[in-house]
Amino acid sequence: MRQIILALALLYPAAALAQGTTPPAAADKPAAAAQPMIGDKPLVQVGKKPAAKKGEKPPAPGKPQSVAQKLQACGDIDDATKERLLCYDEVFKPQPKPKAAPAKGVNECRFVKEEDERLTCYNGFADKIPRLPR
Repeated sequence: MRQIILALALLYPAAALAQGTTPPAAADKPAAAAQPMIGDKPLVQVGKKPAAKKGEKPPAPGKPQSVAQKLQACGDIDDATKERLLCYDEVFKPQPKPKAAPAKGVNECRFVKEEDERLTCYNGFADKIPRLPR
């Protein structure tokens, strides 16, 4: 038991001194450029986001919207306008087919080739979606 206490008494101050000193290679570098290192490689920081570039907007905080909420937001735009069609097309990317079958759901409206018909198709289904709380 005495030997263990003696070994701890000798090793504890040495460990405390080793933590307080910097290695000679890191002493040459400026303090701002010093990064935590693991061996000879820099420590990788997980979860940190890079700083936003000048002039960029930060991402809007909040929950991601469901498809129904996005379609309802498109319904707030003036009816029969190009902006409303573009809004719908952002939700469902258009993939026009020469002979599209009649749409059974809102996601099948993207196959309609003609823009006016596609807008009418989206509006028909978007109007049937019950209003969700925002």
